[in-house]
Amino acid sequence: MADNRFDALAPLFQAGGYHHIAPPILQPADVFLDLAGEDIRRRLFLTSGQDGLDLCLRPDFTIPVARTHLSGGPAARAGAYCYSGLVFRQRAGELGEIQQVGAENIGRTDRLAADADMLALAVEAVEKLGGKAPSIRIGDEALFTGVVEALGLPTVWRRRLRDLFGERDRLDHAIARMAGSQGAEKDARIGFLAALEGANPDAAHAVVEDLLSIAGIEAVGGRTAGEIAERFLEQAALASGAGIGPETAATLTRFLDISGNPEEAGDALTLFAHEAGLDLSQPIADFRERARLISERGLPTDAITFAADFGRRLDYYTGFVFELHDATGVRGRPPIAGGGRYDKLLALLGAGEDVPAVGFSIWLERIAGAEGALEGAGQ
Repeated sequence: MADNRFDALAPLFQAGGYHHIAPPILQPADVFLDLAGEDIRRRLFLTSGQDGLDLCLRPDFTIPVARTHLSGGPAARAGAYCYSGLVFRQRAGELGEIQQVGAENIGRTDRLAADADMLALAVEAVEKLGGKAPSIRIGDEALFTGVVEALGLPTVWRRRLRDLFGERDRLDHAIARMAGSQGAEKDARIGFLAALEGANPDAAHAVVEDLLSIAGIEAVGGRTAGEIAERFLEQAALASGAGIGPETAATLTRFLDISGNPEEAGDALTLFAHEAGLDLSQPIADFRERARLISERGLPTDAITFAADFGRRLDYYTGFVFELHDATGVRGRPPIAGGGRYDKLLALLGAGEDVPAVGFSIWLERIAGAEGALEGAGQ
């Protein structure tokens, strides 16, 4: 079924210069455990190769496509790829096989125009598959990172907030902890915490993970060794008084509450930056220019909603993100397509430098009327 549906999209992808590839279903598990994010990690189908290497069934296409790109030549070269097939994720009460089609554009340096083009391509592809006039939700992790950096937060908190971006409840909880409303845990660990505070954050993180490894501890209460290490560093920051005050917490919350259509959101972001005394001129200028380019591509602005707290639950995203939803607007329904920018992923996979990249995937099972669309197209 996935291949038949891809056939309906093939002319669209070919017109855009996208080359169809089929990455292997079996992938090295450590790549996804390190880079894909908690939501993917806990749903992997794991196995082992004859050489003892830990493998998994591919849970998404973006990382395998990026690995394929790296294997074919210089990392920074331009590459436009499309794909179709199954991804595999454990899902309670549902089949673990998910049919997807999508596209990835790597190496294109005009980032804002590439973002706009990718969103327009995703909308056109969804509509060709029967998804009528989908509503569009957009976010921008670069804006959030700009706010966090401008506030001058301790390194451990910057990292923690970036990790939680896109999960508003957990983000609010972390901000409350940073503000000291729940206080540091004053117990026998305080000496260890004091020793950690002031150390290089990455080195301190490694020390905690090594100690847990020596003790044979891989996970406690569902937390990995890395997550436990992060918790220790948070406690060290709080124990030393390196939290934030109520005013800074309120500033973060005010930013996260910004939403509206692109024009309204741009005005709200400008007002926020002015009143908070933060220099966000570059990310806001990028936001406005991207919105203009999106409008130029014929996407209706009344169908687009920006939310400052919206992020996608994959660790490799670094900037613009989007989701397309069924135009019926039924609350609680998952997106039918999603994607965004992931400029650091190829460096993390071994490129040695950041490489601009943006893409999207469509969940075929979620598009109502896709079969009818194919029948009408003569497929």
